[in-house]
Amino acid sequence: MKLSLLMISLSLSLSTYAQNWVYDFNEAKILAEQENKQILLVFSGSDWCAPCIKLDRQIWQTKVFKNHAKENLVLLKADFPKRKKNQLPKIQQDKNKALAETYNTKGYFPFVVLLDADGQVMNQLGYKNLTPTKYIEAIYGQ
Repeated sequence: MKLSLLMISLSLSLSTYAQNWVYDFNEAKILAEQENKQILLVFSGSDWCAPCIKLDRQIWQTKVFKNHAKENLVLLKADFPKRKKNQLPKIQQDKNKALAETYNTKGYFPFVVLLDADGQVMNQLGYKNLTPTKYIEAIYGQ
């Protein structure tokens, strides 16, 4: 009985800090409109880009960022892995390529773009060695 209560408690606490990344731009725009949020588009090379991996660990995975994102952002990821075992389905590769052609024409990694619900660019930045709170401020150009 105690073990089952512990498992339920643990699963509830983990779900509190789960991130809901979306991988489709149209879905992100619909969610942003419905929830009155902005879109945070992240271009990442998850299996080869050291700054991308640092950004994930130092910012995206923190409680501070997760709490902020849950209330204010729709998280949209465009990942470009290089290792064969991590390759995305062709349809997802095409979606990511289309996003890059519009929002990351210079091919920077990592590249973070803040968009309004219509897809208009509000700010952009890359990796910065900041605390999660300071990075959140940088996202908004503060």
